[in-house]
Amino acid sequence: MTDHAVIDVPEAWTKTALVTDAQYHEMYKKSVDDPEEFRREHGQIVDWMTPYSKVRSVRYGADDVSIKWFEDGTLNACYNCLDRHLDKLGPDTAIIWEGDDPTQHENVTYADLYEQVCRFSNVLKTLGVNKGDRVCIYMPMIVEAAVAMLACARIGAVHSVVFGGFAPQSLADRINDCDAELV
Repeated sequence: MTDHAVIDVPEAWTKTALVTDAQYHEMYKKSVDDPEEFRREHGQIVDWMTPYSKVRSVRYGADDVSIKWFEDGTLNACYNCLDRHLDKLGPDTAIIWEGDDPTQHENVTYADLYEQVCRFSNVLKTLGVNKGDRVCIYMPMIVEAAVAMLACARIGAVHSVVFGGFAPQSLADRINDCDAELV
């Protein structure tokens, strides 16, 4: 193995970690020694809409280098964050939201989140949003913001979140720069 910096995990974190320190170092070594096999193995952690046939594609040119991983596979981030967990975690909490006022709080289950995301995905489609379209999300930090982001991912739209604390011109610039089909 070549000489790479490895950051040791703080002792307090190791008590709740999913891998031991030794497993971490073994995984790191494999990722450096055989990156393609390492990624092939870890590419199976997620569910693919269209499975990949090639792990890595490398092209070296005089002025250009291109390295692509899993380039012919298709993922859906919403499916991997939400749908695949419904059978096992449906009634469990997916989002814990706390407002600025300590009395404002909400726990959203995977099942409820799934329902909200599906509903909002259909709203987006009804409004004409399609795969590849850009949607600008201008919302406070509430559960519905996460619902909107997941709904965009579900239908293949690209989302851009703009912060409400910006001045009006800064907001307009960001919204216009992303060429959003919907705000």
